[in-house]
Amino acid sequence: MATTTERLSAAPDARRMLNKVPEVTIWFWVIKILCTTVGESFADWINTTLGVGLINTSLIFTAVLAGALGWQLSTKRYVPFVYWLTVVVLSVTGTLYTDILTDSQGVPLAVSSSVFAGVLAVVFGTWYTRERTLSIHSIVTRPRELFYWLAVLVTFALGTATGDWTLELTGWTPGVSVLLPLGLIAAIVLAWRLGASVVLSFWLAYILTRPLGANLGDWLASPGSDGGLDLGTAVTSVVFLVAILATVLYLTRSRSDVIETHPQAAGVANPVRERIMLGYYAVVAVATAVLLVWANHQPHAAPVGEGDGPAPASAPLTPEQATSSFPPADIANFRTITADTLAKLNSGHQAAATTRVTDLEKAWDDAQPTLEPKNQQAWTFLDGEIDHVLKALRASNPDKATEADALNALLTSLG
Repeated sequence: MATTTERLSAAPDARRMLNKVPEVTIWFWVIKILCTTVGESFADWINTTLGVGLINTSLIFTAVLAGALGWQLSTKRYVPFVYWLTVVVLSVTGTLYTDILTDSQGVPLAVSSSVFAGVLAVVFGTWYTRERTLSIHSIVTRPRELFYWLAVLVTFALGTATGDWTLELTGWTPGVSVLLPLGLIAAIVLAWRLGASVVLSFWLAYILTRPLGANLGDWLASPGSDGGLDLGTAVTSVVFLVAILATVLYLTRSRSDVIETHPQAAGVANPVRERIMLGYYAVVAVATAVLLVWANHQPHAAPVGEGDGPAPASAPLTPEQATSSFPPADIANFRTITADTLAKLNSGHQAAATTRVTDLEKAWDDAQPTLEPKNQQAWTFLDGEIDHVLKALRASNPDKATEADALNALLTSLG
């Protein structure tokens, strides 16, 4: 997807810039996936693990984005460090904006996915109407650069929404969920090789790298009970940030991804092949929709996030009913963590309480394979109580009374 016939604008040469985006090589896609993984894991780490809260984290990264984008726009040429720093921050910010709609505002993922798809269509339509090209090989004027970065931001938000929506529909584990975007990207590469539109193929793949990277991050960070590798969001973020830095240093030294000032056409598009491959893309889209509908109708547990409601229980249970089927050592551990969290909250240490409750979440998830088969009703009841606690402590604007009520209710249920 690295070559295309260029159509430069009629803007005077004085208004032209050096192309400030990288050539689309294998390194481009490697580092793009690394950036999207960081966008998922780093946002989760700051928002949840550090207890900063969704809204506060979003405000922080919006300010950081303004600084990074301003730096990128002020450069006179493509600088790998500045460019990829902007992409990383855009990845985190786009993820947070989608999470705000889903977790704070309660907007269904189907709606946010549709809205972001519509916004992206408007961005591309306006960009093409004004500039007559969507190729990244022609980002040589300020308007094109601004359109490019706006499109990148929306693709991150869209990729987050559609990726989460897919998980909601299918109930797939993080490891399995990686396979769908990976397979679709492979289908796009095949289409590009067979003559599909280079620009269309590029932007389709660009959107899909977001759910691929996010699912990869979830797989690495999630506990083993959820099908992950249990590295945690902090370790995952550090590993991928180091990998990004190493790749950027290599590209800075090698300059292997620098687009020449005046790129020459490397080939002529074949309109007949492009039309045929449009049909191929339509078939892939229909097949994907059929797969998702099929997966949605298979028995699976709906994913429960921190912003979701509790798992349903047939009726409230007494402490004896809720705990008698489970090992006393496990119940004692849950009770100790819950009491410790409440103590930190009552002493005014909100961040410490939010951090401590993560231990409860991990302990509960780790024990799920053992506890759930012993008593499905009791497990579901306690799972709902714990979800109430997590939701209260991780709210964007936590209310101490609500948090204390949820923790006390859980302590009562744990006996």
